[in-house]
Amino acid sequence: MDKFTTLTGVAAPMPLINVDTDMIIPKQFLKTIKRSGLGKNLFDEMRFDDDGAEIPDFVLNKPQYRSAEILVAGDNFGCGSSREHAPWAIKDFGIRCVIAPSFADIFFNNCFKNGILPIALPQETVDILMKDAEKGSNARMTIDLEAQTITTSEGEAITFEVDPFKKHCLLEGLDDIGLTMEKSTNIDSFESSAAQSRPWV
Repeated sequence: MDKFTTLTGVAAPMPLINVDTDMIIPKQFLKTIKRSGLGKNLFDEMRFDDDGAEIPDFVLNKPQYRSAEILVAGDNFGCGSSREHAPWAIKDFGIRCVIAPSFADIFFNNCFKNGILPIALPQETVDILMKDAEKGSNARMTIDLEAQTITTSEGEAITFEVDPFKKHCLLEGLDDIGLTMEKSTNIDSFESSAAQSRPWV
């Protein structure tokens, strides 16, 4: 998993509430177990019409937001079913940070496991960031995970909270497998000792 330390990029404003995981990645794209290739289908039903043509008014189809790495969203982002394909699609598109007033719990935790930083902030603070994001590609935000700050295009620093363990995992690029491999020496020692003491197992 890629490490997350600092990120400076364009933020796309999406002031929609209750964006569920079926809106993020519709069910017809859940056939794969690969984490790559889903970005092209992110927000598929909002990005494309029935003929597959782009809907110009959708934020990620606008020229200034096509390369957005930060998403500023509305309340209860990631609700609905628990599909892990949702953060896979977001990450594959190129978005590494989602900021919203609140997140669905399972989606929130899945983000950390897939290298995405979800930041929950009070609505009035999200409103400030939303307004900044609406300035387009010339307004770039900086997310500093170590310092736990968001710096707006105007230079205003906003602090955020993050669980220390989840912060450590993102900074070090550790998913569940990576966390297990950190203990590989202890695991090998235990297995060797167990094999000697219980050779019949």
